[in-house]
Amino acid sequence: MSWSKSQKSALGIVAITSFLNPFLISSVNIALPTIEKAFSMNAVSLSWIITAFLLSTAILLLPLGRWADLTGIKKVFKNGVLLFSSATLLCALAPGGWYLIVFRFIQGIGGAMVMSTAILVSMFPPQQRGQVLGISVASVYLGLAMGPFFGGILTQQLGWRSIFYFSAFLGLGATIVTFLYLGKDLPSENTKKISLRGSLVYAVALVLLVLGSSYIPSLTGWLFLVSGAVLLILFFVIESRSAFPVIDTTLFTRNRLFAFSNLAALINYSATFAIVFLISLYLQKIKQLTPQQAGTILLMQPLMMTIFSPIAGRISDKVQPRYLATAGMTLCTLGLFAFGFLRENTPIPVIVMLLMGLGLGFALFSSPNMNTIMSSVNKQQYGIASGISATMRIVGQMVSMTIVTFFYSIYFGAQQVATVPNEVFIRSTASTFFIFALISTSGIWFSFSRGNVKRCDTTA
Repeated sequence: MSWSKSQKSALGIVAITSFLNPFLISSVNIALPTIEKAFSMNAVSLSWIITAFLLSTAILLLPLGRWADLTGIKKVFKNGVLLFSSATLLCALAPGGWYLIVFRFIQGIGGAMVMSTAILVSMFPPQQRGQVLGISVASVYLGLAMGPFFGGILTQQLGWRSIFYFSAFLGLGATIVTFLYLGKDLPSENTKKISLRGSLVYAVALVLLVLGSSYIPSLTGWLFLVSGAVLLILFFVIESRSAFPVIDTTLFTRNRLFAFSNLAALINYSATFAIVFLISLYLQKIKQLTPQQAGTILLMQPLMMTIFSPIAGRISDKVQPRYLATAGMTLCTLGLFAFGFLRENTPIPVIVMLLMGLGLGFALFSSPNMNTIMSSVNKQQYGIASGISATMRIVGQMVSMTIVTFFYSIYFGAQQVATVPNEVFIRSTASTFFIFALISTSGIWFSFSRGNVKRCDTTA
């Protein structure tokens, strides 16, 4: 089936913006040891360069998904690309570590505004949804794949700031293309309002959880963690009773397919996101590789994602997605358990094989899982469903980094990664991977138990 000009334009724009965000995240991971030396940051504050971006994105994805449904998806998307690109330039100009963290937080706000696949699912029929989502996901993985490789080259040859300058240049191009070709939203007759009380509780909860991980093992850290967990429960209660909720809680209480698919995504990202962060530090600290060499090795995981995501997306249009997703989750779990046995003398080829296996597993999981989520709701719920799905991804990534921060606080304290003894670093890394593997194991059950997607009649 051929696509219209508007469909091709929307797909191209989403592919470009889907590439930008992960490219920046994965390339910054490679540059972290260099940034640590430049700003004399300790291990915990170093992790905040990644966490700050994820935190602001996680806080705003839900209300912005709802806001986009009410005011216009394209309008929010355009402004998000502009803000993201501007904040990226500010990151390149940051005079100190904490400035960089603040600018990354602002960058995450722009990222929250563009992280939506609602444009695609609203413009393509159900029988093509897996294919276009597969292309979108492949763009994400292409960014992840190119990030470590080119990030390593840029860091080694031109310094870490060149990553942000290069990304700002790409962002400018994306901004121009978006404003020229995306078009405008159709007039909306939606007169519903947004209640922000629940969103404020949700935002405070996430902040407390992340701060708590930084202060562990002190009493303050535990109080922050417990308070954050209580506020998350309160958020769900508030949204359940609100006349104008930011999130439709019935999607979780009455739609098993939607609920379990999102929980599986949350678990998967919680268990896998920090892999690049941990292995990047391992390769440069323990194996004494250059940023460029480490980036080349880390390329293997997202490269497998890029190759197999579109294939998995197409297959999920023909067979039940839960079988592919569950197989992918199982592969990820096995890879994480294997990384728990990482040692100083672990051969580089073994690390490459494990990264490739994890990349294949994630490709098998991600596209079919997203296809399931968007196929489990009606058209009027595309915006909020996409927002919830993206929130599960970002919150999962934030949880992943929070777990890393937790172990760094216990093992490293206020030390820099470069000064930590190798055996202590290895113990911390192995402990983190074993926890990730246990988390991922629970995701296998949610993935398989979600149920089947009801297919639409493509001949109607």
